[in-house]
Amino acid sequence: MSGYSIRSLTADELQNAVDWAGREGWNPGVHDAQCFRPTDPNGFLGGFLDGEMIASVSAVNYDDAFSFLGFYIVRPEFRHHGHGLEIARHALAHCEGRNMGLDGVVEQQDNYRKSGFTFAYNNFRFGAPVRQVLPKLGQVLGNGVAPIKTATDALKAYDRQLFPAARDAFLQSWLSAYSHISRVYTENGQIRGYATLRPCKTGYKVGPLFADDAAIAQALLASLLAAIPVDHRDHDVFVDMPQPNDAAIAMAQQLELKKVFETARMYSDHEPDIDLSRVFGVTTFELG
Repeated sequence: MSGYSIRSLTADELQNAVDWAGREGWNPGVHDAQCFRPTDPNGFLGGFLDGEMIASVSAVNYDDAFSFLGFYIVRPEFRHHGHGLEIARHALAHCEGRNMGLDGVVEQQDNYRKSGFTFAYNNFRFGAPVRQVLPKLGQVLGNGVAPIKTATDALKAYDRQLFPAARDAFLQSWLSAYSHISRVYTENGQIRGYATLRPCKTGYKVGPLFADDAAIAQALLASLLAAIPVDHRDHDVFVDMPQPNDAAIAMAQQLELKKVFETARMYSDHEPDIDLSRVFGVTTFELG
């Protein structure tokens, strides 16, 4: 493929990939590029044709056993020429020997299966204006909710129960990012949930939303939405919920959130042993 090369992206080039994701309708966070890159700086790849960036993919290695794929984009005018397939091969090579996860658009499931991935479950994106959701949360258990900006050892340990790998570098950048708002719920000195709200190209997203039960999930959500300035509450808030979590789906219905998007969570080897009943909102579709 003359003139086509693939290499790791610089910070500015990764921002280009995030901007492309916005144009694809994936609604990334405003500060996603700077939060994502420290997790695996070599895991964000770009395809360059005669020096011009025309394709992207992320293949983020969390450890020696687990990776997550995302940002698989070829600019529309360069599609159907093999550029996407070539950069995908590089991504798979970067993750070799690991169980790989991805959140793919549903219509691409067959293509992912051909690459060795197996369907695990769907994730549903639900959303509604903040001003409509906040009153419906009503009186929730709020006494145990507190702000958090640092990935403490206790929070890292809690997160590891609900994610397939330790992700210390990611958590530190995620919690401390400018304009991100995070809350933790503790009871008798023990963490029982935490969540982060971030501004996106359109509105806000909450993710992760990890909680031991629905009441705690609602308490965290209420605290996050209450922190949004009043003049921004006409904006939508979105939560990406795993379909197998019946309590999460019931909460979305109770809050009258509308399903606006869905993905197919797939893995290359096996579905990790994660308690999805405590995952009320996945962190991101790009990094798992």
